[in-house]
Amino acid sequence: MSMNNENWLIQADRLYCPYTGYDGPGTLAISGDRIVDAGTVRFHEVNKTHLLSEGVLLPGLIDLHAHPACENSKYGIDPDQELLTEGTTTVLSQGDTGALHWDHFHNSTIAVSRTRVRLAINLSSLGESNPWGCFENPEEIDTQICINTIENNRDHIWGISVNLSRFSCGNTDPRWILQRALEVAEATDTPLLFGMREHEDWSLEQQMNLLRSGDVVTYCFRPPPRCILSDHARNRAVGRHKRVHPVVLEARERGVFFDLGHGFSSFDFTVAERAIDQGFLPDTLSTDYYLQHTNLPVKHSLPLTMSKLRAVGMMEKDIFRSVTITPAQILKIHPEVGALTADCCADLTQLYFDDQPHILKDPFGATRTGGKWEPRLVIRGGTPVKATGMSPDNLTK
Repeated sequence: MSMNNENWLIQADRLYCPYTGYDGPGTLAISGDRIVDAGTVRFHEVNKTHLLSEGVLLPGLIDLHAHPACENSKYGIDPDQELLTEGTTTVLSQGDTGALHWDHFHNSTIAVSRTRVRLAINLSSLGESNPWGCFENPEEIDTQICINTIENNRDHIWGISVNLSRFSCGNTDPRWILQRALEVAEATDTPLLFGMREHEDWSLEQQMNLLRSGDVVTYCFRPPPRCILSDHARNRAVGRHKRVHPVVLEARERGVFFDLGHGFSSFDFTVAERAIDQGFLPDTLSTDYYLQHTNLPVKHSLPLTMSKLRAVGMMEKDIFRSVTITPAQILKIHPEVGALTADCCADLTQLYFDDQPHILKDPFGATRTGGKWEPRLVIRGGTPVKATGMSPDNLTK
């Protein structure tokens, strides 16, 4: 991937590694597509040095739920055009393709993208290639072909996507769909990327109790009726805020992860504030970026999503972890990515924080005021792909 086989340095006024906890001035030594040293320099000869005097230098950002698919998905986007230049160097596809279209997805997206793309394979053999819900036709769910595809492509397929929304399922019973997904997951020892059903159709308790350690619940801060908050009698009596549902807390205790999945209808400022105020933080932040986002007047991005969580009280260090080391560990791609340590891939993102009071919006029009992170430098596999104020080709000259 790297086009740069020379030895070079990045000296940053602030370098932050969420894995080691280092936060301060630092130097990274890069050779080819690898970080070969952090903090000290062992090169006898350095070809180029680049100085970063503002912002923070992080490992390349990881988006655990988006729709990178250059072809054959109604939600698909080009990850290099829409995600990489905004600081996301690794992305997980939420079910854009199924087993019957796997080869095409690999050849048209994974193999040709500079962005590192992993897949939560759709339980539907056709993925999201049709305009209707992916599970409307139960005959398109073939557990054995899904198992075989995962077994033969473990380098790229992380787990199984199962979104139980009414749109996705149509008239197909969501209980039956989840059972088929669990059969595949158990047979392949892989996790689920799970989207909840409306609770009036199927109780939150029953859904959460079926999930296992390592599974990921996405859309964790969306509004009712598929919401993680629940009224407790003692809170209703005094008119206080809703609380995080006990079954959600129990799921986290046994190892279930919770992901943001912002999207067009899955992030609510009030739900986020109430959960964070109670100490319930999302394990990972993700954009659920898909085709309809490409024409928005304000660029939908992972740094903007991070800014919204900062505005509702999530601490900076927790935000940085949620887009670097935590998703890297969930995807089982650390130590390749997610840290700024020797032998990691040289995926890097420099973020500048504009502390002017920006108006930040959730999908429902609610607003909060806060600063905003903006990507200034993005490096993928040792090669610059964005450098604000200079040509990426000339970054290290």
